[in-house]
Amino acid sequence: MVATLIRVTGDWSLAEECAQDAFAQALARWPTDGIPRRPGAWLTTTARNRALDRLRRATTEAAKLKEVATMATYSDDEPEDESEVPDDRLRLIFTCCHPALAIEARVALTLRTLVGLTTPEIARAFLVPESTMAQRLVRAKRKIRSAGIPYRVPPAELLPQRTGAVLAVLYLLFNEGYSATAGADLLRQNLCAEAIRLARVLVVLMPDEPETVGLLALMLLHNARRSTRVDESGELVTLEYQDRTRWDAAEIAEGTALLENALRQRRAGVYQLQAAIAACHANAPTAADTDWIEIAALYGELTKLTPSPVVELNRAVAIAMADGPDAGLALVRSLDESGALAGYHLLPATRADLLRRAGRGVEAAAAYQEALELATADPEKRYLRRRLAELN
Repeated sequence: MVATLIRVTGDWSLAEECAQDAFAQALARWPTDGIPRRPGAWLTTTARNRALDRLRRATTEAAKLKEVATMATYSDDEPEDESEVPDDRLRLIFTCCHPALAIEARVALTLRTLVGLTTPEIARAFLVPESTMAQRLVRAKRKIRSAGIPYRVPPAELLPQRTGAVLAVLYLLFNEGYSATAGADLLRQNLCAEAIRLARVLVVLMPDEPETVGLLALMLLHNARRSTRVDESGELVTLEYQDRTRWDAAEIAEGTALLENALRQRRAGVYQLQAAIAACHANAPTAADTDWIEIAALYGELTKLTPSPVVELNRAVAIAMADGPDAGLALVRSLDESGALAGYHLLPATRADLLRRAGRGVEAAAAYQEALELATADPEKRYLRRRLAELN
């Protein structure tokens, strides 16, 4: 809805406000009038009409008013046509990812507008304060308006300028669906499905870009495990305890084939390396068969391409599984001392798990408690409480 309204009105804030107004009207009217047969169409038309009213009252330029006024109105008898929505979403991604914007602003603005993540959720994804992220979003919208950045998918020769930011957006979109930063549910499958769909569109647009193919492979290899990440009661199940017979073999096969095709181009990038790590897990018949030495080596290559404390934390886990918990704890200690992951709950959670494996129960319990105080997703909190209870 927001993507369509931005195309129609050319006004970012107006689009968001009218979308919110439409939902408010639905909450007021649907309990008595009943839910329409096509709720999405009802909401979109209501939002468009609200935009028309706002533009008329503000006596905005005639061209905009005419464009909104001529948009189709909702009718329960009309066939549903959502063909414009994917194009609008893709246009929105590329608009947000214009090279005139800073890379952090591009990704953050797309996650806020396209995905609907809250400012606190995006701030957690970037490991920055909420106030910093709020200012970044405001500046990005102002820049798009003042610079007259066009709302469109750029021509083929300009696509490479925005590839990095667009892929980062889709990666974070998928991650938020695969492991929600907050809330009652660990999985938000609609976000995962949308990220995969948009990645497929990009592969069609850019078939010779190996990182685009690598990202799609990465998503598929992770998504193949989605049904085993929580149990019937919604509790988190870690990788080593998941029922691998329930993993989606078709997605694993497709993801592996895509990865192999991308790697043949010999232009390995961060998404291809992460997909290779995911393939090591996905193709291991049992947890004991996992090639942790290979995974540790891949993380080592990944740190060369994108030095990151989060990547280093994952490398510590792989080294611990390959060489023993003490080897991993040494790396975790260095990350602790650097302060680079202060406030990131997975740092003490990782330390806790390695201490538990090393038989250092008292220290592990303290680390689990620290992680529990930082975690925001309910399933992760319950998992940490269970681990803590086991140690106690």
